[in-house]
Formats: sequence, C-alpha cells, structure tokens
Amino acid sequence: MWKKWKNMPLWGKIVAGMVAGLIWGLLAVMLGWHEFNENWVRPFGTIFLNMLRLIAVPLIFVSLVKGMASLTDISKLSRIGLKTLGFFMASTVVAITIGLLIVNIMKPGHAFPDAKRAEMQAEYAMSVEEKEAVAQQVKESRPLDFLVEIVPENIMEAASDNRNILQIIFFAILFGLAVALIPHEKVSVVKVFFDGLNEIILKIVDLIMKFAPIGVFALLGSLVVEFTGDDVSESLDLFASLGLYIIATVLGYLVMIFMVYPLVMRFFTPVGYRDFYRAISPAQMIAFSTSSSAASLPISMEVVERDLGVSKTISSFVLPIGTTINMDGTSLYQAVGAVFIAQAFGFELTMAQQLTIVLTATLASIGTPGVPGGGVVMLVIILTSVGLPAEGLAMVLALDRPLDMLRTVVNVTGNCAASTIIARSENELDYPPASI
Repeated sequence: MWKKWKNMPLWGKIVAGMVAGLIWGLLAVMLGWHEFNENWVRPFGTIFLNMLRLIAVPLIFVSLVKGMASLTDISKLSRIGLKTLGFFMASTVVAITIGLLIVNIMKPGHAFPDAKRAEMQAEYAMSVEEKEAVAQQVKESRPLDFLVEIVPENIMEAASDNRNILQIIFFAILFGLAVALIPHEKVSVVKVFFDGLNEIILKIVDLIMKFAPIGVFALLGSLVVEFTGDDVSESLDLFASLGLYIIATVLGYLVMIFMVYPLVMRFFTPVGYRDFYRAISPAQMIAFSTSSSAASLPISMEVVERDLGVSKTISSFVLPIGTTINMDGTSLYQAVGAVFIAQAFGFELTMAQQLTIVLTATLASIGTPGVPGGGVVMLVIILTSVGLPAEGLAMVLALDRPLDMLRTVVNVTGNCAASTIIARSENELDYPPASI
C-alpha cells in the first residue's frame, strides 16, 4: 500500500487528500467530532497555509530578478525585449479582465446560502475599527497615492509583510533591471548566485507541495465541518458553488485559447488558425500532462521553429522569458479564484479592490515559476492584497490540479503566439516553412 502511495504522482495524492478530506468532514459532522477536528486536524491546514505564505516573498523576488537579469541575452533591452514585455503584459491584463468579467457575471460564490455566508463573513472579517480606518484612509487618499505606496522606504520592512508584495515586486524589477544593464563579467557572480538561489526556492516549493495532500485534507475537511455545521445537506450548496467556479474558470481559459489568441494571430501574422494549433499541439499536450511551462519549453521551441517558421533568434529569447513572466492562464485563475472566495465569504469587492487584483496579479505573474503549484503560492498574495482570508484557498486548492493542467496550456499557447507575432514584426518569420 505504501509503495503504491509513494509511486503515485503528486496530483493523484492531492486528489486523494481532497476525497479523504470530504469524507472526513462529513463523518465529523455526522458523529459530532467538531472539537476533535478543531484540535487535531485543522492545525495541519494552518501549517500548510503558513508554509505557502513563508515562501511567497522569496519565490517572487528571486524568480523576478532571475527573469529580468536574463534580458541581457539581447544588448541594452533592444526593441525585441520591449516588444516581448509589452505583449506579455498586455495579454496578462486581457486574461485577468476576462476572468473578472466572467466571475462577476456568473457569481459562483453566491451559490452559498446567505446565512452561511453571513457566518463566514463575521468570522473572517476585519474588526469594525480596522474597517473604519481603512475606509477613512481611502477617502482621504490622493489619486496617485497607490503609486507612492508601490515604492518602499525600507525594503527589509516591506519584505516582512506579505501585504507589501507590490513593493517587493518593484524592488525586484529595479534590482533585476540593474543587473541586466551591467556588463556580464561584472555581475556574473550575482547571476550564478540567483540561479542557485532560484533552484533552492523551487526545491522548497516542491517540498511544500509534497505536504499538499495532508494540507488539502485538513483544509477541506475543516471547511466542510465549518460550512455544514450540524446539517449535512448544506454541503450540497458547497459542491454546487465549486461546480460553478470550475465552469467560470474553464470558460475563461477557452476564451483565451480559442478567441483571444486566434484573433491576435490573425491580425498580426499570416499564420492560419488550423496551422497554428496543429503546430503547437505537441507542446500543449506536454503542458497539459506535466502542468509545467518549463517542462514544455524544449518542445515549444522546436515546433515554433520547425512548423511555424519562427527564427531561432526570436524563439530562444521570447519562449524562455515567456516561461518565466507570461502566465495568462495563471493570472486568470488567480483573478477568478480571488473574487470567488470573496463572494463565498460575503465580501463585496469594490472597483478599486478589483483593480488591485488586476495590478497585483499582472505583476505577480512575472514571478510565478513555470512549475506545478506555483500559481497557488501567488494566489495567497492576491488574497492578501485585497484583505481576503487565506483560509478560502482550501476551496480552490482542492480543484487546483485539473485547472493547473488547463491553465498551463493557456500559458504555453500564449508563449507560442507571442514568439510568432514578434518574429513577424521583426521580419524573422519564414511562413509557411517547408514542413507545412
């Protein structure tokens, strides 16, 4: 039995933890084991959340610096680099906007009963005094105060609080840009250091995700106990709400894959719709099966060069950078997840808070690693940025694996589209190539 568990892939273990958590939660409700769950099960979920919070700031800082520093592959951030960054930022904003539109129209979190939503809101809401202070601060703020707050006075103080993630991102971009602009021989040691540090951080994420099955079990089991109370039938509302959340998220992915990217490709390149998807389908399959943009990078480079006619100069720059900073699917998932959790917990996000989600998710996507589970860590940051309870992560984390597979396909599709479009703008697209 242990051998089978040991050889099971991580996604299978997380699904097993999810199922076990649901069963445990229902049993705890029926047998009245609320106190036992609170004392002996729920703490493991809290530990898992704390580990995600622990690694969030180092992860985004190191990944961002490493991604920015790699821009020295072209001298002085040439127009190719600027086009690449511009395309990735624009597509990320579009993805987040689509996600916000869908989740605000469908309102999957509103499937929760009003009484239960009121209970959860009362439990996790800020105190009245804190709310009044925040409201007063917003009322007295100037139009450009949000820009002022992005620039930290003290980076060490900013790093001590996950709520200051935009300040961390600003410093990481500034640091990475400085490294990119300095001659390689003078900063080679720094680059090697951050390469090694990045590997360490990714290994820590890998170790944390090994604990994910237990964390999911504890979080989801406790959520069922808390949500259901003494009435098992109320758990059906939870499952209905989660079903709507899945539909909303997948719908956003499909819009990006089958509407946004084809329209942009048709407008900027001569590449046909069918030819594009026929060419990149191997990379999409690798992305789907591994949930890793990094794992699909070699095949992505091969297919865009061989089957779409993208020059090696463009593909070798755009695709590796895209693997680090282009996370359209991840950003869409974070936006939908954050608003869904807000709706479920009874919090009405203001337009300013949703714009904060757009800004934070756009910048945080730059630091999201192209490995399984990276988007989950970043979602904690999104929730914190708008004052939402991180405990709500339990609802979306249980469904993360299948959605992770799909959003990685979105990320890889966006990378391939970007390389093709940029190659066309630089007259380095040989289409159709001989292989088509």
